Amino acid sequence: MFQLPLLPSDASKKSIVYHGDAYQILSDLPSQICQTAVTSPPYWGLRDYDSPNQIGSEEKVDDYAEKLVLVFRELKRVLRDDGTFWLNIGDCYTSGGRTWRAPDKKNPARAMSYRPPTPEGLKPKDLVGVPWQVAFALQADGWYLRSEIIWHKPNPQPESVKDRPTRAHEKIFLLSKNEKYLYNYEAIKERGVNGKLRNKRSVWSIPTEPFNEAHFATFPTKLIEPCILAGSKEGDLVIDPFFGSGTTGLVAALSGRNFIGIELKAEYIEIARRRLGEYGIAFEQVEYSLKGV
Repeated sequence: MFQLPLLPSDASKKSIVYHGDAYQILSDLPSQICQTAVTSPPYWGLRDYDSPNQIGSEEKVDDYAEKLVLVFRELKRVLRDDGTFWLNIGDCYTSGGRTWRAPDKKNPARAMSYRPPTPEGLKPKDLVGVPWQVAFALQADGWYLRSEIIWHKPNPQPESVKDRPTRAHEKIFLLSKNEKYLYNYEAIKERGVNGKLRNKRSVWSIPTEPFNEAHFATFPTKLIEPCILAGSKEGDLVIDPFFGSGTTGLVAALSGRNFIGIELKAEYIEIARRRLGEYGIAFEQVEYSLKGV
């Protein structure tokens, strides 16, 4: 097994980003080193990230869910026994037999050179229900499915549709490794209509945040803050196995935590480095994918 040059004796004082495949790297990480995980994997059939064997390009949604189960099984091992996992995942509609997607006049980034076929049993224009398929698969694999959070987007991406409402939300699932886990509800209390603090509700209304360097969707920092504040303490290690432009790492560092990121595309790691560098946040990069693994 390839031994990762990570986690020195002062691991709690260091942040690291690995360049390589999430499953391979998670498999080589030590057990129970991270307190919480916050991530958004590539969505099924919605974006082409131009990477070989990329997650999200599977022909069948069942294969997509199965691949994520394998990745997150290793993630569960890496979490502490009282750890939590916050999973943001989007849905999609069936392709109706089309094998490509033209750019939307209001959203050019949606163009794709491939589209998966319509899943067996579904019809053209059906909503696939990807988030719940993945959530139920994780639940069957042993995760505790603790909450469905609705991320309401006041400024959603426009859609050229006339026969259904424009989508203005995504799901975040809170999962835990065990029945009892660290959840600091005091840290994320919200103000009710009467002005008094109350337990945070399950609908979070948070605008999207544009990031000029990234041509892919990025987390808003305000979406990640409650996940990290509730799921960890200062000095803890936070992990994101699909690091992208580094929002999880940015919020973790600004909240007094350290982080592990895993990212397949070197281009995204450089974007994250520049982005975090604007806040004086640095991380060590480890080239796992270039070790012949």
